[in-house]
Amino acid sequence: MTESRRPRRSTRDWIVDSLVFVVAVFTGFILYDEGRSDPVSPDLLAFDFFFGMALCLTLWFRRWWPVQLALLSAAIGAFSDMAGGAGIILILTVAIHCRLRTTLFIFAVNAVSLAIYIQVRHEPETEALVVAAVAIYIALMAWGLYIRSRRQLLQTLRDRAERAEIVAKLQAEQAQLRAREEIAREMHDVLGHRLSLLSVHAGALAYRPDASTEEVAGAAEVIRASAHQALQDLREVIGVLRAPVGELPQPTFADLPVLVDGSREAGLPVDLVLDAPGPLPEHVGRTAYRIVQEGLTNALKHAPGEPVRISVTGAPGNGLSVEVRNPAPNRRRGDGKGLLGLSERAALVDGRLEHGRTPEGEFRLFAWLPWPA
Repeated sequence: MTESRRPRRSTRDWIVDSLVFVVAVFTGFILYDEGRSDPVSPDLLAFDFFFGMALCLTLWFRRWWPVQLALLSAAIGAFSDMAGGAGIILILTVAIHCRLRTTLFIFAVNAVSLAIYIQVRHEPETEALVVAAVAIYIALMAWGLYIRSRRQLLQTLRDRAERAEIVAKLQAEQAQLRAREEIAREMHDVLGHRLSLLSVHAGALAYRPDASTEEVAGAAEVIRASAHQALQDLREVIGVLRAPVGELPQPTFADLPVLVDGSREAGLPVDLVLDAPGPLPEHVGRTAYRIVQEGLTNALKHAPGEPVRISVTGAPGNGLSVEVRNPAPNRRRGDGKGLLGLSERAALVDGRLEHGRTPEGEFRLFAWLPWPA
């Protein structure tokens, strides 16, 4: 049985099959003309020609029945020179489309056919013929197996590319779903309360036709203020969710004391030494802020309640040194992606980052960032 069948030919298949048929017929005529000098009867030569031509015609169906036609070729090749070209093509077809075991079986059948051919055609140069035939069979098998493996490799690469496209499409759809869920969550949290108040006051006006002018004016003012604030909140939520990353609010180096104060309020004893006179480049200051932020996050995650020492020192022309130290537990949990991201951040500004345990049992996060004069 074949592993893949092509019930319909493409334009390329028609061209290839036509060329194969022409080559088989041309090769068959050459072999037939050379074989006419063999000491055989005219009847055998007639059978040789007609059966060989019939085998050449079967090449148009070799994609559907390669094994069956290869066996038929071995039977006809036992007495026909005209079938030589078609037989070679059928052996190659089996090597391309079938398993190695099937290819070896066809090889063995053709070896038997060659032995019968030598007896029928009374070939004088038996050894040379056998060597040439075996060399041709081996070359055909190797070539066919190479083409087969290459096709399988290309098919595997195409399958991987298709799977990658499907995965990318699914990831994009999931990202859209997450964005929609985030918008819905933000709108519910931010706008739900204000819209509820607006609905209550509007309902009171509808069910209190006897309300005084002052009451109506007060309720209308509350409705106006609530609607205005709800509109502002809606713009803020949509603006943050839809803004590109470069347009979102970014922390600066001046926000570093506020970051430390927030960690102290969370119960983390932090000692900050800040000695960096002069204006820092914006990208360097932001990188320093992110490094301290990641260090505090790791301290809260892995060593809650332990003291943290932060040192940020430097000067123009000497660079900026950022160091975060805290007692480290024996086993740290985490995938290290945060530290990997910090290394990339430091490299983007031509700096360097170091992290690891110290002999004193502390975890040290150190970075040097360039600070031009």
